[in-house]
Amino acid sequence: MPVASDALAASFVGIGNSMPSKRRLAWQTALAFLLASVSPAVLAGELQGDPARGQQIYARCQGCHSIERNRIGPMHKGLFGRRAGSVAGFAYSAAMRSSGIVWSEVTLDQFLQGPREMVPGTKMTYAGVPDAQERADLITYLRQATKR
Repeated sequence: MPVASDALAASFVGIGNSMPSKRRLAWQTALAFLLASVSPAVLAGELQGDPARGQQIYARCQGCHSIERNRIGPMHKGLFGRRAGSVAGFAYSAAMRSSGIVWSEVTLDQFLQGPREMVPGTKMTYAGVPDAQERADLITYLRQATKR
């Protein structure tokens, strides 16, 4: 079973040898920063999410997001494994479209800690979910609720 850092690294696409060296170095530096700042409890798999609590936490998101349709923010249906900035019909920021992120438990945990820190220039104005257990609950709920 791959470790969480491998999962995070695999969640970033296009950071390979085909990229110009300066840009690749910038992405690799960003990835190293992200790996260093992912919640240790998430990396260790210590937090177990409660989907019922996660559904309650998701109520905060519903001012902008929906599982089934685009609103102010993109829909969450099919979220896991989807490339960031790729929902048809939603006008993403250039920063999100070019982020290279593929949504997983690890990348979502990192993003929810501080969306604007992870993707400077994102249109998402929500400050994030600072509590690691709340993020775990929310991610567990989203994993169940967003399956295609």
